[in-house]
Amino acid sequence: MTLTMTDQSSFPIGPRVIVALDLASADAALEMARRLDPRRCRVKVGKELFTTGGPLLVTRLRAMGFEVFVDLKFHDIPNTVAAACRAAASDGAWMLDVHASGGRRMMEAAREALAPFSQRPLLVAVTVLTSMDARDLAEVGVPADPEAQVLRLALLARDSGMDGVVCSPREARLLREHCGPGFVLVTPGVRPPTAAADDQSRIATPAEAVAAGAHYLVIGRPITQAADPVAALSSIIEQTGG
Repeated sequence: MTLTMTDQSSFPIGPRVIVALDLASADAALEMARRLDPRRCRVKVGKELFTTGGPLLVTRLRAMGFEVFVDLKFHDIPNTVAAACRAAASDGAWMLDVHASGGRRMMEAAREALAPFSQRPLLVAVTVLTSMDARDLAEVGVPADPEAQVLRLALLARDSGMDGVVCSPREARLLREHCGPGFVLVTPGVRPPTAAADDQSRIATPAEAVAAGAHYLVIGRPITQAADPVAALSSIIEQTGG
């Protein structure tokens, strides 16, 4: 069964910047969050931080006023992913993600698991990790270039009922053209002009990402490792036109 995607064309975007709290401990993440303003950004809890801080950390960040992107990239059999999504939604996630490469049945199961929630999280599917290039894809048996593979997986995600996808800003314009204005695009791999690329391969500046059609920008080290994280966040928000 193919689910119909909820029309998000008029959903409130709110703060565009999602600060990736990719820090080693819950205490470090909470200390960073105390320096930030939940009216100006959202936060992301990924695998390392969730492993150390657990659902309680999500609860504590929400108590501070933050909307939380629980970035665990679920990829398993449909029943397991559905149960994991249900648990993340019960913990109060604002957004959560699955791997589009898990296939249609897995994504549909995830969406069905969230249907009973009166205020369900946004559900997005990861296309191709921003650290990967054509050589990396070839090594895992995908002969397509990243752009083609991202588009293929984004269309599958849309048809499977996802609210949107995680993609690099390099593919945002292409996906906006093919998937429509209401399809949520979340872009990691966003770096201010003066920042290092770190381990990202397909990157763009904040202004470029927004111009290409990204709804949300996931930015970690350029903010969390800055000498003044608040000033770094303010500069990025200014670059996005916000």
